[in-house]
Amino acid sequence: MKSNEIKDVALKFFTIHGYEGASLSQIAEDVGMRKQSLYAHFKGKDDLFLQVLQDAKEAETSSKLKYLSKVDKHNPKADLFGYLQLVIELFQKSEQLKFWLRMSFFPPLHLAAAINEEVMDTEEKIQTVLESKFQDWIDAKAIMEDVASIPTLAFLGVVDSIMLELAYGNNEKRLDDKLHASWTIFWRGISQL
Repeated sequence: MKSNEIKDVALKFFTIHGYEGASLSQIAEDVGMRKQSLYAHFKGKDDLFLQVLQDAKEAETSSKLKYLSKVDKHNPKADLFGYLQLVIELFQKSEQLKFWLRMSFFPPLHLAAAINEEVMDTEEKIQTVLESKFQDWIDAKAIMEDVASIPTLAFLGVVDSIMLELAYGNNEKRLDDKLHASWTIFWRGISQL
């Protein structure tokens, strides 16, 4: 239980101050323990950081996969737009996912390779499930016939555009404009007109 409490506090410090600005002393003090006691739970700052990151990764992946598990082959327009809205909501409301988003774009240099590996693992899992959904929609003639990987990758491009806006921007109107413009063009390209 103490490990989870430490990770919760570490999440706050890593999100606010970044890897470099967060100190184990501050984290330990906020938890109500001495810095040396942290080492009973974590090997060091890198270990703590990577475990916090892993928890954030799992939260993102499970939220997206849970949403996609409820998607059927009858309403791709509503389901895909709902997925984009889910992405925005997740990364605007969850501190854990704000941390994941920031670290995927701005990782500490010495951990960049490990973080990139985690990001790519998530991307591949989501892409596999999405590709299966697109194939279902193609088979049901709910969208234009194509190789499923084409609309999947195009849709992930829309998702990436939204994620980039979330990472760099704080402008709700710009985010909304980008969402609706990207979505309109994407849907026009795959829909059965």
